[in-house]
Amino acid sequence: MAIQTTTHLNFRGDARAALEFYASAFDGHTVITTYGEVGMPAEAPGADRVVFGVVTAENGFRVMGYDIPGQTGGAIAGGGATRREDNTTITDQALFVSVAGDALDELLGHWNALAEDGVIVEPLAASAWSAGFGMLTDRFGVTWSFSVAA
Repeated sequence: MAIQTTTHLNFRGDARAALEFYASAFDGHTVITTYGEVGMPAEAPGADRVVFGVVTAENGFRVMGYDIPGQTGGAIAGGGATRREDNTTITDQALFVSVAGDALDELLGHWNALAEDGVIVEPLAASAWSAGFGMLTDRFGVTWSFSVAA
């Protein structure tokens, strides 16, 4: 029996924009279904929001997301990145989305796309345990961990 896990992100009204952004960053495509498409009256508040969304890419990338019913504010349900007094950045999210590749140059394009309007937690660079490791929080408040597979 095979098991596959997929990260499912919860948004407060920004799921469509976030999923389209991730599709662009990872050269993937989206499948999005709204609450209205599954039976919510079209005139009801939130009928145009995402009840099911997935991004898939030929390189194996896959992430899901939806808009939490009745939630607004545009931010991911969770924390985000903040700067400390010593100018280092930390994140208080309960989870990170981890992306691994075989080579640093393979990851750089995806990293640069997600970093646009985001906050770098730790720059993507060689580390003691990897030919490349870095963390960032994107414009939607999702923290990503990138690493070159050992």
